[in-house]
Amino acid sequence: MPSPEFTVTVFRESTTLTVWVGGELDYDTSDGLVDMVAQHLTAESVGLSDVRLDFRDLTWIDSTGLSALLMIHRRTAAVGATLHLDRRPDFLDRMLHLTNVLDHLTAPTSRADPHGHREDDGYTGAGAT
Repeated sequence: MPSPEFTVTVFRESTTLTVWVGGELDYDTSDGLVDMVAQHLTAESVGLSDVRLDFRDLTWIDSTGLSALLMIHRRTAAVGATLHLDRRPDFLDRMLHLTNVLDHLTAPTSRADPHGHREDDGYTGAGAT
C-alpha cells in the first residue's frame, strides 16, 4: 500500500513535462511514479523534449526508488526527451553520486525518428572517429 505521504503532481507546459515528487520514493511508491510518468509520456510524447522531476518535497529514497529513476530515464529516452532531476535534496545527490548514475540519468538524448532510427546528436565522445 502506497505511503500516504507520497505525492506526485504533473504539469505539461509546451514541450516540457514537470513532475513534482514528494514524500518517500521507495518499494511501496516507485511503481506508482513510473506508471504515472509512463502514462503521460504515452499520451503526451508528441513534441515533448524535456521531462523534469522536481524533488523539492522528497523526504526519502531507497534502492527501489533509484531503480524507478533509471526506468523513467529509459522511457524518456525512448521518446527522445531529456530527463532533468531538479531541486535534489542532499541525500538524493549522495545516492546518485555513490552509485555513479547522475550523469547517466541527466545526459541529453538523441532524438528518435518515427521509424525508430536514432538521429546523431553531434556528440562524438572520447575515442570517436
